[in-house]
Amino acid sequence: MPRIVLLVTSPRLPAGLLTASAWDVVREAPVLAGAESELTTAIRSAGAEVRVLDGPAAPALLEAVAAGGTVVWLAGPAGDETLARELGLRLAREPGLAELELMYGSWDPPGARLLDAVAVLDRLLSPGGDPWKRAQTHHSLAGFLLEESYEAYDAISAGDSDALREELGDVLLQVVLHARLAEELPEGERWNVDDVAGGLVDKMIRRNPHVFAGAEAGSLEEITANWERIKQAEKARDSVLDGIALSQPALALAAKILERSARANLTVPLPHPDAQPDPESTLGATLLALVAQAHESGLDPEAALRRTTLAHAQTLRIHEPTPTPPPTSSVDHEIGGSDPGISPR
Repeated sequence: MPRIVLLVTSPRLPAGLLTASAWDVVREAPVLAGAESELTTAIRSAGAEVRVLDGPAAPALLEAVAAGGTVVWLAGPAGDETLARELGLRLAREPGLAELELMYGSWDPPGARLLDAVAVLDRLLSPGGDPWKRAQTHHSLAGFLLEESYEAYDAISAGDSDALREELGDVLLQVVLHARLAEELPEGERWNVDDVAGGLVDKMIRRNPHVFAGAEAGSLEEITANWERIKQAEKARDSVLDGIALSQPALALAAKILERSARANLTVPLPHPDAQPDPESTLGATLLALVAQAHESGLDPEAALRRTTLAHAQTLRIHEPTPTPPPTSSVDHEIGGSDPGISPR
């Protein structure tokens, strides 16, 4: 039976990357399109013919299929739903005229929408884009990167998968935004999102030889130790403490420093609270001792304090007195103060 083939392709892949079935059908059947594009050029380059319409698509497709055989329509990424619905209703009224087939000539690869994110941010930071984003710098955005990361952390703590997806999108926004801003740096200092992704890919391949280089996997402890050896060889740091993020919360910072020192078998005594010169130093030494105790017990002091503090905050909310609304005077009634739809002036 004759067919009307709606050929859908990914806009994120080179136009000529079509499946074998798609190439077969465009070579064997008349091809119609709504406009010239890279895909029409690729098909013509392969020796097939494409006719670009200057009017409604449905009548032309029905006329072509009525002449016998199969006709191909180069659909948009969404499949041209309105056209498909129109053709479906017509063919339902005339059984035997033709079959309507949706064919995918190419699919978006995993991560394809990341290309859209890069394109959107490029538009926002290009001339004529968003003035606020164009005025930002790495320094001015630093706080937002931390804030979005904390919100993602909150979503994880709450076990809210949908919220985590959204918050990770906000973190991704910061990554792509910083990368786009870096394209405006002086010559010789510039880098872009491909440099970020490329560095990540290279690092993952180097540090996971048990996956990419055929090395023996071993235990999780051995894999972690191997990761650290490779990392130390790459970074050539002077101290085991180099590379620790000093701007992280103090409890997390203390835990990370103690973890690094234990991994390097450094046994330096902790400062004793009684030997400190002032109350603040005494408190700091006491807290550091508590963090060391948590580390020895396999506990996360940052997570522990956060959990307990939030539980206490919830208790405070329960015992918090209900706010008393301010008294309403007769004057308020006269000018509409009790009516939220009226603004007293």
